[in-house]
Amino acid sequence: MSSETISIQTPFTKELVSTLHAGTKVLISGRVYGARDAAHKRLVEMLRQGQEVPVALQDQVIYYVGPAPAKEGHVIGPAGPTTSGRMDPYTIPLLQQGVRGLIGKGYRSPEVKAALVEYGAVYFGTIGGAAALLARCIRASQVIAFEDLGPEAIFALDFANFPAIVVNDVYGNEAYVRPTLDTSPS
Repeated sequence: MSSETISIQTPFTKELVSTLHAGTKVLISGRVYGARDAAHKRLVEMLRQGQEVPVALQDQVIYYVGPAPAKEGHVIGPAGPTTSGRMDPYTIPLLQQGVRGLIGKGYRSPEVKAALVEYGAVYFGTIGGAAALLARCIRASQVIAFEDLGPEAIFALDFANFPAIVVNDVYGNEAYVRPTLDTSPS
């Protein structure tokens, strides 16, 4: 894994995603959609019913977040990642719509990892337990869909050097996998 950190800008193209490798540290800037379980479920239901979804998904990045209310003078409250595996049942239909990046914490299912390769997308992990610090990397926040879901609505977030690491890349590599050590006697 390289110690270098690269800066990347949304929206993501297939070409950009193809340059990102498991273990690469990144700083993400630009518009990212924040959404959690309830919003994902609603989006996928709309897609299955042939309805138009309220956000353009092609080449977009989704951050698995349900931000806390903003304190006075702040654009957003603490905004840490939620457990990504909870979004696994909804991920593949969104990848089929052209989503190129997903940000959260924790492992992904084998099906989602295979779909990342198939549809040309990456999964980033970010710092769990540091929600207030991550909120400092968000310059603007606006609910853009499903306002009735409260913190699980879809937010348009303006990232500025948001720290993450590529966990799963388009080549099937995973940063969370440690090499096994040969413990057999010599």
